[in-house]
Amino acid sequence: MRQRWDRQTILDAAVELLSHSDGDETFSMRRLAAELGTDSSSLYRHFHNRTELMLAVVDHVLVQAMAGYRREGPWRARLVDLILRSWDAYAALPQLAKDTSHYPGSGPGTQLVIEETLQALTDAGLPEEIVPEWYHRLVTLSVSLISAHAAARTSSTSDRQRRLESFRVITLGADPAEFPALAHYARRLEPTGYTRESFLATLDVVLDAVPARP
Repeated sequence: MRQRWDRQTILDAAVELLSHSDGDETFSMRRLAAELGTDSSSLYRHFHNRTELMLAVVDHVLVQAMAGYRREGPWRARLVDLILRSWDAYAALPQLAKDTSHYPGSGPGTQLVIEETLQALTDAGLPEEIVPEWYHRLVTLSVSLISAHAAARTSSTSDRQRRLESFRVITLGADPAEFPALAHYARRLEPTGYTRESFLATLDVVLDAVPARP
């Protein structure tokens, strides 16, 4: 008799599969079903299509990322904690993170992240009418950089090497007469970095601009 998998088991298996996928593999209902030793029809009992599954996976990941979170401390520290929890969760799942802008989540994990972000901005003393605006700014920044980080990680080694070589050509080969600043700093420049540290530094710049109450 064919085993029927419950929703939680399917989501756990999806996360496990995504964590071991590389840039040449495409996550699909068929691959997930094969991983579970069943066929796609078992998955369609719980998820109507791949999009519905991915939305649930995102929320599942966010629930796990928010484990142990407490609404304690200054508003800024809470925002940094919230956003870095998402960064760290997606860093372990670059195949999922690459498409995160397409799958905002669809359950309690997503609700909790949104709620705590809005609460932190409210506690910062922002006027009520601009809290949503700042929420969207933070989400746009986070999703963009998380997706870019994932895209870079899931590209092939040869693709990364070609991009690096191309960058070296245009920087180290710059004509000092035409591009004096570029020529001056060329040997100290690196291609765009998407490290956790650079992400945090960018986040700090944005948080410095939040019109918080003194």
